[in-house]
Amino acid sequence: MTTNPIRWKLHWQILLSLVLTLLFGALILPHTSEGFSAGAINFCQFIGKLFMNALKMVIVPLIVASIISGVMHLGAEKGVGRMGFKTFLYYTFSGAAAVIIGLIVVNIIQPGNVDADTAAAMLGSGAETSVSQGLMSKVEGRSSSDLFDIFLRMFPSNIIDAATNNGQLLGVITFSIMFGAFIGKLKPEQRETQQRFWESAQEVMLQLTDFIIRFAPIGVFGLVVPVIFETNLGDLFGTLAWFFITVLLALTLHFFINLGLVLKLVAKVNPVTHYKEMAPVLLTAFSTASSSATLPLTIETVEERAGVSKKTCSFTLPLGATVNMDGTALYECIVVLFIAQLYASTGQVALSIGDQLLVVFLALTTSIGVAGIPAASLVAIAVILPAVGLPVEAIGVVWLTDRILDMCRTSVNVFSDTVGAVTIAATEGETPYGNIEP
Repeated sequence: MTTNPIRWKLHWQILLSLVLTLLFGALILPHTSEGFSAGAINFCQFIGKLFMNALKMVIVPLIVASIISGVMHLGAEKGVGRMGFKTFLYYTFSGAAAVIIGLIVVNIIQPGNVDADTAAAMLGSGAETSVSQGLMSKVEGRSSSDLFDIFLRMFPSNIIDAATNNGQLLGVITFSIMFGAFIGKLKPEQRETQQRFWESAQEVMLQLTDFIIRFAPIGVFGLVVPVIFETNLGDLFGTLAWFFITVLLALTLHFFINLGLVLKLVAKVNPVTHYKEMAPVLLTAFSTASSSATLPLTIETVEERAGVSKKTCSFTLPLGATVNMDGTALYECIVVLFIAQLYASTGQVALSIGDQLLVVFLALTTSIGVAGIPAASLVAIAVILPAVGLPVEAIGVVWLTDRILDMCRTSVNVFSDTVGAVTIAATEGETPYGNIEP
């Protein structure tokens, strides 16, 4: 008789990998011979680069298939055209508000503004050389007037060339959004053919990406060991603590202020009541770190506790679990700007206003495009970093805090979905919570 071995969930595997990383990089490796430590670091860098290359490989097809699959349904659902427009409007503005909060908080706190030695050690020995030319060419001498260049990059003459050169996916994202929107305007038989194709293509890419993400514990080990080995742990944890605080503060502001105001001013319901009734959903989202895994409970809770109709819930909540990622978009923005601040601390040119606005736009759009996969922020951040001249490998500096922050931002994602359902219901003439005034 055979027994199935116990299989740890991915987040526990990653946490174990981080513990082993700390032990190996801080306690074991420094006490070995110089030849052994150099060989171990080179091998870890190889493993880390292999993992990041695998992620980069799936970025373009995943972005295209996911965005087209998500957008095409908005135009296809003729019976809920008005509701679809309101839902899209809510997701756009709530996501934009979240990213702007992140942009403001990270610029005020500036967690990456540290001494040059600490920044260089956290980023790796190549911090002063690997990114210098690319970042300097992108941001030196730029000003807010270069915002017009962003719109030009949204419509490149060749989207394939734009995607393959320096990872400029802005044109690919714009094309995918427009392509998905116009699929919804096709004749029914043509639309169904396109929908089947893109939904199956998305499923293939999600499964492929999920397969690559399974190797995240090994990739994390390879990415983080060199950082631990070359960094003073006191400085490392101090800097990461400020990064952690920055993300939590921004998530808290969006959770209570932005979404609370939407509940009070638009949905006309008591925000305190909604926070209380959605507690089971929030706890489940926090513990699973998955919007999709929480979805059945989200639908049941919003229907039974908030009194939202089945029609509204069945349309807004599944769509929200796929495309409405406020917390993820906010996190992506802060991570990219935190890494940019670290590079600025090593003597590189800081990002201009135009580049920061590009980060805002890409954080919002990529959070939609890769929302359906585990560790979605990894792929999204890998899209954004090259767009502003930063190396993808720099993601490794935030791995130590990613799991806990993933749980927090997923809770914000799911709560925003519930706020959207209640708000759309109220604008459609329903009376969630009996429209109890605060």
